[in-house]
Amino acid sequence: MPAPAFRKIDCLRLPVGDLEAAVAFYRDGLGHDLIWRTSTAVGLRLPDSNAELVLHTEDDPAETDLAVDAVPEAVRRFEGLGGTLDSGPFEIAIGLCAVVVDPWGNRLVLLDASKGLLETDAEGNVLEKQ
Repeated sequence: MPAPAFRKIDCLRLPVGDLEAAVAFYRDGLGHDLIWRTSTAVGLRLPDSNAELVLHTEDDPAETDLAVDAVPEAVRRFEGLGGTLDSGPFEIAIGLCAVVVDPWGNRLVLLDASKGLLETDAEGNVLEKQ
């Protein structure tokens, strides 16, 4: 049996129309701690895992992101089994990302942290990488 391709669920990404209203709902109302923040997204803690709830105002649908050790290798493995590459690999703040589709039409977002995790200030604002 080969080693599992997916390491963990990295995050559940949800589109929202108003970031501040969404923070008030999910953080202030539902009690999820803020981990990080940019001008278009926030990451909130899911307390019994290291997965995040990411709320964003970007033009993307809801998605679940799966962490892999290395995106290029995961894509090659996925394609070798009959899956297809929809887009990527492309760079993201923490590493690489790709969107793949399994033989049944399920769209999966794969990402790695090859650049390292986001660094934040005391208020959770994401700092630019040097």
